[in-house]
Amino acid sequence: MLFAKPFKSIALMSLLVLPLSALADWQLVGGDSSVQFVSVKKSTIAETHSFKGLSGKITDDGKAEVDVELASVETNIPIRNERMQKLLFDTAKFARAVISAQVDTDQLKSLTPGKTMAVSADLNLDVHGSQKTEKAQLQVTGLENGGLLVTTTAPIVINAGDYKLLDGIEKLREIAGLDSISPIVPVTVKLVFTQQ
Repeated sequence: MLFAKPFKSIALMSLLVLPLSALADWQLVGGDSSVQFVSVKKSTIAETHSFKGLSGKITDDGKAEVDVELASVETNIPIRNERMQKLLFDTAKFARAVISAQVDTDQLKSLTPGKTMAVSADLNLDVHGSQKTEKAQLQVTGLENGGLLVTTTAPIVINAGDYKLLDGIEKLREIAGLDSISPIVPVTVKLVFTQQ
């Protein structure tokens, strides 16, 4: 019993120096989540792509953040994946995109399994060295054990020009020999969080 009190103090001090993410109320389940976007080429051909590498959290003070690993882009064509990584996203310089927002955690905690809530959110996007706020219409659904499912109820329409991606789109267009690739990109999300 001689070391019980000092040990308890050390344990408490260890908790105080933990990073904020370790104290997060919800952690993103990357394997169950998805961020998808649609590209339109030749004015009429639309294709859906996604990112495999997702991580994120919602902290107790309401800061929500999702990190998108840009090198994980999946277009179902390996050479196109490589071209997007190098020519569009320049992943050697810009490895990730970050989606962040401030949320009401009291409302989130009140969601029982199966209960839904519509949310109009301002999402802060940090992509390719540029930041902009985008409007999003979301639905949040309570899951078992305090989990959350967040989905878009309408696509978030991104203008690539707002994120300095037009040069990359032009390079993709040239190398693929296309007449056009639209800079207007609809994005949808499905995010699954588990409560910690």
